[in-house]
Amino acid sequence: MLRRHHFHLDHMGHSITVNIRAGMRRDVEVLVDGREVVHERMRGAGLSVLTAELPEDPAQTFQIRIHQPRFGSSVPQCVLSLDDVDRTMPARLVV
Repeated sequence: MLRRHHFHLDHMGHSITVNIRAGMRRDVEVLVDGREVVHERMRGAGLSVLTAELPEDPAQTFQIRIHQPRFGSSVPQCVLSLDDVDRTMPARLVV
């Protein structure tokens, strides 16, 4: 069964979205202003860290930390780390 999780946050005039598709394999994509900037296959439960950049001049690097619970079907936690500040990204319902 395919499970999808969607997280979104608007920050400094940019739209940052994280989509996680979990089934036989778990893929995650990070979009900035609707454009894919990272696409990776996650390995198992636990913590995954992705690095991307905001399209600024100069480019501004940020990290996405995804914590996938090891047991049960709980929703993962997604945190945006930018400018030395962590912001929990709210989960959105995927229909």
